[in-house]
Formats: sequence, C-alpha cells, structure tokens
Amino acid sequence: MPSILTDQVTATLDSGIHNAEIDAIFSAEGKLATAVANFRPRQSQTDMARAIAQAITEPSTLLAEAGTGTGKTFAYLVPALLWGGKVIISTGTKNLQDQLFLRDIPVVRKALNAPVTVALLKGRANYLCHFHLDRTLQNGRLTAREDVGYLRDISRFMKTTTTGDKAELAKIPENALIWNLVTSTRDNCLGAECASYQDCFVMKARKEAQQADVVVVNHHLFFADVALKDTGVAELLPTANTVIFDEAHQLPDTATLFFGESISTSQVLELCRDVLAEGLTHARDGADWGKVVTGVEKAARDLRLTFPVEVTRLAVNQLAPSSEFFPALAHLRAMLQQMITTLASQAERAETIEQCRVRAVEMESHYASWSVAANQTTKSNDDADSANVLWIEAFSSSLQLHQTPLSIAPIFSKQREGTPRAWIFTSATLAVKNNFSHYSSQLGLSEEVSMSWPSPFDYANQALLYVPTDLPVPNSPGYIDAVIDAALPVIEAAGGRAFLLCTTLRAVKRAAERLSEEFKKRGWDWPLLVQGELGRTELLDRFRSAGNAVLIGSQSFWEGVDVRGDALSVVIIDKLPFAPPDDPVLAARIAEMEKRGMNGFMHHQLPEAIITLKQGAGRLIRDETDRGVLMICDPRLISKPYGKRIWQSLPPFARSRELGSVISFLQRDLASQTAPSDE
Repeated sequence: MPSILTDQVTATLDSGIHNAEIDAIFSAEGKLATAVANFRPRQSQTDMARAIAQAITEPSTLLAEAGTGTGKTFAYLVPALLWGGKVIISTGTKNLQDQLFLRDIPVVRKALNAPVTVALLKGRANYLCHFHLDRTLQNGRLTAREDVGYLRDISRFMKTTTTGDKAELAKIPENALIWNLVTSTRDNCLGAECASYQDCFVMKARKEAQQADVVVVNHHLFFADVALKDTGVAELLPTANTVIFDEAHQLPDTATLFFGESISTSQVLELCRDVLAEGLTHARDGADWGKVVTGVEKAARDLRLTFPVEVTRLAVNQLAPSSEFFPALAHLRAMLQQMITTLASQAERAETIEQCRVRAVEMESHYASWSVAANQTTKSNDDADSANVLWIEAFSSSLQLHQTPLSIAPIFSKQREGTPRAWIFTSATLAVKNNFSHYSSQLGLSEEVSMSWPSPFDYANQALLYVPTDLPVPNSPGYIDAVIDAALPVIEAAGGRAFLLCTTLRAVKRAAERLSEEFKKRGWDWPLLVQGELGRTELLDRFRSAGNAVLIGSQSFWEGVDVRGDALSVVIIDKLPFAPPDDPVLAARIAEMEKRGMNGFMHHQLPEAIITLKQGAGRLIRDETDRGVLMICDPRLISKPYGKRIWQSLPPFARSRELGSVISFLQRDLASQTAPSDE
C-alpha cells in the first residue's frame, strides 16, 4: 500500500510540474508561439494538453472531445513528445497519418527541441514488393491499357525510393489496379523465404517502427494487427507507454470490421490467378492447371449468381428456404478441396505453390466455419451464436460472407489489459450533449475519465443553422428534388461556394442531375463537382482553387475535409444520417438491446446519427474568420421530439427558418469580401 500511495504522490507532483511547463509552452511568448506562424494561445488547447499530460503521467485512460479549432493535434503532441515514452499515434485516415508525420510532428519536435525519433508505419499494401514487381515485369499479366505506362513508372521509382511507399508516386492513382500486382498481401507474402527479404520495404518500415520513440499508424493497421498479427503493431504495443487515437470516433466501426471475419469470392479469384501463374511456372507438367482453376472460378461466380444483380445485404436467417445459396457454397468448398489436393501433390516443387496451398486451406476453412455457424442459425431460426451476426453482402461482381461481433467492447477491453499504459481517445465528435455513454459503451470504456472542450469559434455570429419550412418527409417520392428546390436560392445567394452532403450515392446522382439542369437553365457558370467523377483529393483541390464551386458528395466528404476561407460558405445536408434500417448488424444490435429492455433507437441509432451529423456540420466553420450557413433539410429536426436533442448537440449556431434571413446573412458575407480594404 505505501508504494501505491508513493506512486500517487509522485504522479500528482509530476502533473503539477507538467502543468507549469505546458502553460509556458502554450503561452503567447512560449516555444510554440516562437516556432509556429500565426500561433495564438487558446485556453481550451492548454487545458486539454494538461489533461493528456496527467493521463500519461498516471498512466490512465482519457476520452477527450475537442471542438473544431481547439488545436487538439498540438494538445496531444506536446505532452506525448515530452513525457509519453514509447508512443503509438493512430489516425483515422492515411491523409492525417501523412500530415502528422510530414508536418505536425516535425514542427512540434523542433519547437520543443525534443530528441525523439519518429517512424511512419502503414499496411503492407502501401509498400512496393520486390518479388511481385519482378514477377509482374516478367509475366506481363496486366489488366488495363494504362498499366503498361504505370508499370514503367513504378519500375523506375523502385530504383530510387528508400521507403517503397506508393504515396510518394503520386502520378499513379491510389486505386489503380496495377498496385495489386506490385504489392504483397498477408496471403501471398513469402516472408523470410523471399530472395528480397533483406531489402523488403515492409520489413524495413517495421524495424524502424520498433526502434522509434513515436510511431504513427492508422486505425485499420492497428486493428488489423490485433486481429491478424500481420502489421508490425504486435511487436510495438507491448513496449508502448502511450497510445493515442486521433479521429477516435471511427474506432467502433473499424474495430467491428477487424474483430469480425469476412471471406470474399474476389479473394478466391485472386488465388486462382496466382495458382495458374505458379503452376505453369514451376510445375507445368504436374496438372492441367487451367482446368483446376476454371472449376473453382466458375463455382465462385455461381455463388455470386445465387443473388440478384443489384447490391444486397441480408442476415443469413433472411435467406429464402428455396435459395440456391447453400448448395452453391457447398460446391465451391468441394472445388477448393480438389484444388488443395492438386496443390499438395506439387507443393514440394516451389515455395510459391506451397503458399497457394496454405491460402486455399485457409479460405476453405473460413467457408466451412461460416457454413457451420449459418446452419445452426437457420435451423434454430434465431441467432444461435449470440456473440456474432452472420450476414451476406453481394456486390456487382463478388459476394462476401461476414461473421461480425454484436459487441466489440469485451474484445477491445481484453486488448487493453496487461501492462498499464496511457490510452488517449480524442476527436471533435465523441459525445451527445456532452454525454459520452454511447461511445464509451461501444468500446468498454464506461468507467474511464471523459472531458470535453468546446470550440473557441463564435458560432452565434459566424454561422447560421437553417431548417427550411414545407419540406416533405425524407421517404417521400421526389424528396431529393424538394431538397434541391429549397437549396437553389441559398446556393444563388452564396454565389456557389457550397457543399451538398448526401446520405446515399443514389441521392448524389439525382442531386447532380437536377443541379446540372438548373445551372444550365439559369445560366450559372459555377463549377459543379460530383463525387465519383474524380478522386476525392482532386475534387477538393478543384473546389478550393475555383473559389465558387458547388460540390456534391456522400459519406467520404462528411469528415476529414478542411476547406478554410471564402471558398466554402454553405453546407447543405439532405437528411439526418440514420443508418439504413436493412443493415443486418444494426438490426441484430437493436434486437439485442431491446431484449435487455433498452430502446434501440434512442440508445443506438440516434446517438450514431448525431455523431455523424456533428462531423458533417463541422465542415462549415474551420477558422475563426470563416462565416457560413448550415442548411439541414430534414423536417424531423423540428417535428420529432428527438429533434431538439440533435440540434442541441451541435455547436451553438444562430438559428432561423426564414429564407430571407439566410439570404441577408450570405449577402452581408459576400459584401464584406468585396468591400475595399482600409489599408
């Protein structure tokens, strides 16, 4: 007991010392003000840094919500670089990961003169693979015409790069198919057997990460490692003193993805491609490889064809008794087993053939375990395994089978057991009206300290929340047309300069059609940018440079988008972002909550929608000089009892339902931009 008391006293003393140092660093004359252009002290930022320093010192867990403009990145970097020990920082996106590594950490490290080493670690699909590049150059198995030029560029890049990170070769689109042929996966990596193992970029990145004081990863990488032990984080976590999750609101969805299991027919087709190549290269006389592969490929495609052409998501117990799905699944397993037998007979002839056999065995095992669980579920007409939801997702050319945990809280809690370390969860959107219970219950963090710092922006004067009158309910026919009709005078008053954020891709398509027609009819020459027509980064670059564009986007534009200044003055949201009611995992979670006497809508769907809406609303005001209108077109915000809870969770906007006041607000905004300067 005395040692525990001594530790507590030491932690308290350390916190006091740290607080004084933090106050000095974040002051108007401090190290950050000296080193960072336009730095201004913000009390909320200083207070947040103090709280994080205390959590690191104890060490303990902290849930830290910081409104837009708080400066949360510096608030956690300063204590992390000074007192964090071995630190893992996990971000929601690769863009933020690169920004931290290339810009933010170097700035803070230099300002503090902190002698820490920093490493960037990404998933293996981000690094060129010597073996797969050589094989593609030799075999020439290219899938698109432009891949010939891309392959030439990649081959040149391989000779000069020190990291092998494909982000450095920006001229090739991130989603180009060629990347699949020149990078490795967990399944097709040769590991220590590879002739290029000593030069492997993945291994080099992992080695640097093990030796560094601060390692920047992303959530997908972090949880893929927890689930698959394949990213290098497994070696990092035991030695880490501090783990910081930025954009932590994404963790429940990311963790759910990786703590579950999925198997796709596209993985089967990829295996078939490799089996054919390796068989013909190393054991041409060992089997009729074309026949071996064709049978499996046909079985995989036939499994997809047991569902309609359109994209489908359904729970396994929703399958019709007459469905051909289970016989087709059994046939695919049988064909995989035949392939495994052939591969086993030739495996001694090449390591790559043995590797294909191992992959085939793993795939057949996944399909087998899914089949067993699905049969139990359908026979009992209930969720036999109450810990998991079994469901099926059909895409245009592939079929995925999923086992998804109903709750990730017990799994994530188990991952956090063991060596005491600081865990920091931070985002602009973790709470609903300053209540963290929804978020914390999802991750099993219910007993942990949570704190919130509001945005320093003056929303009452900088922004207006507008909910139009006379809109139909969102499930009405022609609802998107009604949204566009209401939005047109607002877009006109703003001179373009608008985001239209939709909840579905179908709405994006219809909105784009209508706005294109209206722009032509009215003679408006503002650029109209639509998600899907260009990559996300290029769309945003064009939006910023145009200064008067209108951008229509769906989910990927609701968060992680930062447009400051006059280019963006209106954010229009088509409707409240409730998850689709046909989502099998959502339906199962709601059913489970209601078994426990909870209200699935109030305790799950509504908090989720509020957190998503806060993200979308956060696109509007990004700087203390920004001004603009947030237009939410959903009448439920006013008509439903829960509407008040929603808008009270948003920043404290001025509010109006009058179009005239919105137009006046925007016209004043435009007038202030065009007024002559006093200078």
